[in-house]
Amino acid sequence: MSIPVEKLTVSAYTIPTDQPESDGTLQWDSTTMVLVTLAAGGQTGIGYTYADASVARLINQTLRPLVEGEDALQIPAIWQKMVQKIRNNGNSGLTHMGIAAVDVALWDLKAKLLNLPLAQLLGMVHASFNLYGSGGFTAYTVEKLQKQLGGWAAQGIRQVKMKIGREPDRDLKRVKAAKAAIGDHCTLFVDANGAYSAKQALDKAYQFTDSGVAWFEEPVSSDDLAGLHFIREHAPPAMNIAAGEYGFNLTYFERMLEAGAVDVLQADATRCGGITGFLKAGILCEAHHVPFSSHCAPALHLHPSLASSAFYIAEYFHDHVRIEDMLFDGVQKPVDGIIRPDLSRPGLGLEFKHADAEKYRV
Repeated sequence: MSIPVEKLTVSAYTIPTDQPESDGTLQWDSTTMVLVTLAAGGQTGIGYTYADASVARLINQTLRPLVEGEDALQIPAIWQKMVQKIRNNGNSGLTHMGIAAVDVALWDLKAKLLNLPLAQLLGMVHASFNLYGSGGFTAYTVEKLQKQLGGWAAQGIRQVKMKIGREPDRDLKRVKAAKAAIGDHCTLFVDANGAYSAKQALDKAYQFTDSGVAWFEEPVSSDDLAGLHFIREHAPPAMNIAAGEYGFNLTYFERMLEAGAVDVLQADATRCGGITGFLKAGILCEAHHVPFSSHCAPALHLHPSLASSAFYIAEYFHDHVRIEDMLFDGVQKPVDGIIRPDLSRPGLGLEFKHADAEKYRV
């Protein structure tokens, strides 16, 4: 049986944040989503990435001709063609984000053609995924920080993450305020987004121990594998070092794991070549006995995460939760810190609200 892809369409939407945001190394006031829609066999598949709007042009001009007319059921073959095609444009970055949006749409489409939820098509290892609330931006006042993180804790979310690193001298005070807001039944994670030097990060790690910080993400740049390894080797034993969200291909993840740079490897299906790349990263984690975590885009990661044996925890990122709630039907809500898929809905279980999104189109 062969079901050709009849049409690929792509669009981009820029959604303002609810207030200005920043982390240790970046500031922003909007997020752009690039959406791919595929039609085949009377069904429609959707996929997306959070990337610059220029990715839409790349998809339309470079990837669309490779996909239209191909068998929608043969995703590995289409994925390989796309990876080969973008060679001269670079095997990472925006090219892989374009591939990611198409690949996610292909998996959603295939599952809908087979009338299966994607998690069941891929094969479920887990029935639900654990998550951590993620926000606590450095642009927030202490009061806003406490309200957001404390609110998640009150909802039953058992882990929350805040941004640090923009003003190092204020970090310890903010961490203590966050811990006071979430209480003893919720665990605090921190993310520096590569803002520190290795020795500075190690000093901060020990300062944070009294607040029970159990996860230190990107204490230094994720490109500094030696620095990550140094911090991991010398940090408090109860503190996991995490990184990987900027991985675009398997070589990146393999090098990070071989370097012993992380206790938890992160991957983002909207960056690393879609669900196909995400699952491959999960297999690497399994081989290296390292827990696996999804970065951002919780609605997109729900189904593929359930198919990964190494999967540990998902990021419930404020901006993307807000956008996915605004622009999609079928988004599942956390209950007591976990999300379960709606197995009565085929594919990713999501439908894009085109009319609601139109005002954000770019």
